Amino acid sequence: MKNIAVLVSGGGTNLQALIDAEKSGIIKSGKINLVISNNPDAFALERAKKAGIKTVVCNKKELGSEFENKLISVLEENETDFIVLAGFMCILSEKFTSHFERKIINVHPSLIPSFCGKGFYGLRVHEAALNYGVKVTGATVHFVNEIPDGGEIIMQKAVEIKDGDTPEILQKRVMEEAEWKILPLSLEKVCSELK
Repeated sequence: MKNIAVLVSGGGTNLQALIDAEKSGIIKSGKINLVISNNPDAFALERAKKAGIKTVVCNKKELGSEFENKLISVLEENETDFIVLAGFMCILSEKFTSHFERKIINVHPSLIPSFCGKGFYGLRVHEAALNYGVKVTGATVHFVNEIPDGGEIIMQKAVEIKDGDTPEILQKRVMEEAEWKILPLSLEKVCSELK
């Protein structure tokens, strides 16, 4: 059973999808034993506490240049085997990503290589998709390396764009139809394959 840490910054809807997937048996090769947030006010911390999962706050503003060192020490103290970035709004350096090579995954709300990389997060991704006029979008789960959204793709799921979609409506549909489905499946896949 692999120890999984989930890194969050906000509401924690993807974290909730993972907690629910673990309860329902979709995730069976690992257990979420730690949730770390860079934001002390993240509602994701409440979700974790309600599920009985240990929480730690690593405030980037307070820690400054020690932020990643603190993250690494907390992850190692908790014997973390695998890390999930679930709405974690901090770009991690090569020093961090290479320390946990092929042990960090992220979910991104588009079909990479479209609408990804530096500056593409949250509603910005869906605004860009709608402005460009694409007919299909979706979500991608990928390994994390030093390039934002640049790691090897694990799983993707397409979502149709409908007439009248706003960025908010599209964001919700992408979460419900793609992110919340492929993130747990990808986590189970990589945990089951991890030596």
